[in-house]
Amino acid sequence: MEDNLDASIDALLNVEKQMRLAGEVTGTKKAVIEIVELCYKARAWKTLNDQIVLIAKRRGQLKQAVTAMVQQAMQYIDETPDIDTRVELIKTLNNVSAGKIYVEIERARLIKKLAKIKEEQGLISEAADLMQEIAVETFGAMAKTEKIAFILEQVRLCIDREDYVRAQILSRKISPRVFNVDPSKEKKKPKEGDNVVQEPPADIPSLQELKRIYYELMIRYYSHSNDYLEICRCYKAIYEIGSVQENQLQWIPVLRKICWYLVLSPHDSMQSSLLNATLEDKNLSEIPHFRLLLKQIKTMEVIQWTSLWNMYKEEFESEKNLLGGPLVPKAAEDLKLRIIEHNILVVSKYYSRITLTRLSDLLCLSLQETEKYLSEMVVASSLIAKIDRLMGVVCFQTAKDSNEVLNLWSMNLERLLDLVEKSCHQIHKECMVHKAVLRA
Repeated sequence: MEDNLDASIDALLNVEKQMRLAGEVTGTKKAVIEIVELCYKARAWKTLNDQIVLIAKRRGQLKQAVTAMVQQAMQYIDETPDIDTRVELIKTLNNVSAGKIYVEIERARLIKKLAKIKEEQGLISEAADLMQEIAVETFGAMAKTEKIAFILEQVRLCIDREDYVRAQILSRKISPRVFNVDPSKEKKKPKEGDNVVQEPPADIPSLQELKRIYYELMIRYYSHSNDYLEICRCYKAIYEIGSVQENQLQWIPVLRKICWYLVLSPHDSMQSSLLNATLEDKNLSEIPHFRLLLKQIKTMEVIQWTSLWNMYKEEFESEKNLLGGPLVPKAAEDLKLRIIEHNILVVSKYYSRITLTRLSDLLCLSLQETEKYLSEMVVASSLIAKIDRLMGVVCFQTAKDSNEVLNLWSMNLERLLDLVEKSCHQIHKECMVHKAVLRA
C-alpha cells in the first residue's frame, strides 16, 4: 500500500510540476488536491504533513494551488484519529500559511481550532497567547460576524486568565454601534478591484447573538472592578435585543439586574438619567417590588436600611438562581453604602446646618460611622459639607465671598421692593373700588 501511495504521489508531483511551470492554475490545483486526497484516503497522516510542506516550498508555487491545498486539508482536521495527529496537522498547515496574505483567513481559523484544543487541555494561557497573534481586524476578505466572533474569543480567553488590561484593549476593537447595523441594508455589490468578502462558517453566531456575547463578556470585565453603572448599561443593551424582548422568561431576570445595579451605582447624572428611563418602562409593572425600590431611591426621603433589607433580602439572594447568575460579591455591602449616601444627600437638601448627633439618629449609625461616610462623600466630591468637630455641627452650605453675598442681598432687596410695589398697587386698587361703590 505504501509503495503504491508513494508511486501515485510521485506521478502526481510530476503532473503538478508540468502544470505549474506551464502556468496552468486549474491543472496545478487539481493535482495538489488529488495528492492531499490520496494521503487522506490512505490515512497516511505523516505523509500528508510532509507533502503539504513539500508542495508549499516548491519554486514558483502558485498562490491558488497553496490556497486550495490548505482549504482541502482543513476539511480533514476533524477526521484525524487522535489529538496528537490533529495538533500536528494544524501546526503543519499553520506553518505553511504563515506570512501568506492570501491564506490569512484560513490561518486564523486554524489558530482558533488549535486554541480550542489547548483550552480543553487546561492550557488557557497558551490558548490566549495563540489567539493574540492574529489581528483579524485587518483582514479585508473576512466576514464582519467572523471578525467579531474571533475578537470576542480573544477577549474571553484574556478574562479567563484574568488579564483584564489586555481584555479591555481587545474589546475596544469592537464598536458597539456595529451591532445596530441592519445586515439586509449592508449587502452591496463589490466594486471592481475590491476584496470579495467570504461567507462566514456555519458555526458563527448571528450579529444579535454576538451582541449578547459581547455585553456578557463586558459584564464579566466590569464585575472585576465593581463598576456598577457600566454593568447596568451592559444589561440595558442586552435588554434591548429583539430576541430578549420577545421572551418574558429572559427579559424579567435582565430587568431585575438593571434595577439592582442602578441602585448599587453611585449617584451622578448618568445614573439619574438611567433611573428615570427605567421607571418609564412599562415592563417594570411586571415586577412591582423593583418599581417600588427605584421610586424609593428617586424620592428625596430618608430610607430605613433595616426595613429595606428585610423587604428585599429574599429577592437579593434569589438572583443567583436566575439568568445572569448572582450579583458581584460586594453587592450587599455596597447596597448599604448607597442607602447611607442617599440618606446623607436627602439630609443635605433639607438642612443647611445639623448636629452630628441628630444626623447619626437619622442615618441609624454611630457618630464615628456618620463622620466616616460623610468624609468619604466630601472627598469623592459627591457632597459639599464642613464638620465642626468641637461644636459637633455639620454645615452643608458653601462659603460665599463678599461679591456673592452683596449680589444676594441686592437680589433680595429687589424682590422685596417688587413685592411692596405690587402690594401697594393692590391696596390702591381695592380703595378705588370701595370708593366707587360708596359714591354709587
